[in-house]
Amino acid sequence: MAANATRNARGWWTLSWLRRLERRELTWLFVGLGLCLLLFAFVSLAGEVTEGDTQAFDTRILRALRDPLDPSKPLGPAWIENSLLDLTAIGGSTVLGLVVAFVLGFLVLQTRYRTAVVVAITSISGELLNAFMKHLFNRPRPTIVPHLRDAFSTSFPSGHAMESAIVYLTLAAILMRAAETRFTKAYILGIAVLLTLLVGVSRVYLGVHYPTDVIGGWTVGFMWASICWLAARRFEGTAHIEAEKSKAE
Repeated sequence: MAANATRNARGWWTLSWLRRLERRELTWLFVGLGLCLLLFAFVSLAGEVTEGDTQAFDTRILRALRDPLDPSKPLGPAWIENSLLDLTAIGGSTVLGLVVAFVLGFLVLQTRYRTAVVVAITSISGELLNAFMKHLFNRPRPTIVPHLRDAFSTSFPSGHAMESAIVYLTLAAILMRAAETRFTKAYILGIAVLLTLLVGVSRVYLGVHYPTDVIGGWTVGFMWASICWLAARRFEGTAHIEAEKSKAE
């Protein structure tokens, strides 16, 4: 009986391991497919932008957000403009840099060194990628309506949209791994997505970006955050992650 029990236990463990492996491989397959679709979407969008095919769409959206008689006045009450001026700052380099620095300090104090390295590399590489892409496409800022916020770099893709997606989605991924319930995970992801969306919308409303700039920034930001985080999980391995968690407790 003892031998049968041992064989049964071994068989159950093997079956459980195969099921986990199957789920893991399916997850990687779906994520990989999603990244390919995002890459295709961005390449298609970039081609349309470069050829000028999106200009009519961009112009129509920007003008629709302004008073037809006075393009310097955005539609809606004054508090909307003030709110979006505040919201656009949470996607700027200063605020994002402070957020990343504070999170890195927390992770180091919790001895989560590998996670801290992942956050630092993802944030820094995202900044460099955005600078490279802006230089590559060299799209001028909109001049259709007056800017309600100063802007100095080129337009495509939106740095605020891209970098806020990278930072907030990466931090959401960290928090989701510590969350206990699916509802909590969904809440964390929802907040990260909402912040990213608000930053992008604010850039269009303030007239400093075309809508396609923001869409391109969101696409690349989500794609880059996903690639960096998946690569980090592949590199770290589950055993290392669990070791860091146990050290922090």
